Amino acid sequence: MSRGSIGLTESLNGYLIENEPPEHPTLTLLRDLTGKLSQGRMQIAPEQGHLLSFLVRLTGARRALEIGTFTGYSALTVALALPADGRLIALDVSEEWTSIARLHWAKAGVADKVELRLGPALETLGVLEHEGLDASFDFAFIDANKEDYDAYYESALRLVRVGGLIVFDNMLQRGKVADLEARESSTVAIRTLNAKIAADERVDRVLLPVGDGMTLVRRRA
Repeated sequence: MSRGSIGLTESLNGYLIENEPPEHPTLTLLRDLTGKLSQGRMQIAPEQGHLLSFLVRLTGARRALEIGTFTGYSALTVALALPADGRLIALDVSEEWTSIARLHWAKAGVADKVELRLGPALETLGVLEHEGLDASFDFAFIDANKEDYDAYYESALRLVRVGGLIVFDNMLQRGKVADLEARESSTVAIRTLNAKIAADERVDRVLLPVGDGMTLVRRRA
């Protein structure tokens, strides 16, 4: 996750934020609260939240999936953008962090749109497939442990419908993906997945320098 877009000066990033649509008050509260936490850097940047909500509305999504919820900011942006009967299934392993999420989802009036499932994401994704939810989601956002991104990608391709959208965060790894001397497991995993997606004819895809890098993947027929 990222507090601003990679490659932008602080002043230009500030200008970008100032010229985005107004942020929902509960999103602002949650972003400010999370930013004070020891792991607050894991929160997505506000411009990323605006992009997620725009994509949800653009695609007309009604059923959404999130892998990696943290304190709930990204889930809240998605839930607020979903229609009244829209639903988001959010996956995370932390009761501590998601307890903050639950409070703010309720404060924003979208708690009934979000189903939180706690546990290892790969196990929960397997359960969703076992429940017969293949090709049932319109939209997915992936922002969890990077070493499992490839497995999340393959599962999301099965769970998202044809024409559905999958969005990944942290696909530039603060620029380290372009440095072949950077060999951290998370960076290597993302670098490998970037190359895989670029050549994957199962999808339409684009890598954008928003936040710490976001990849948009549209499942083809």
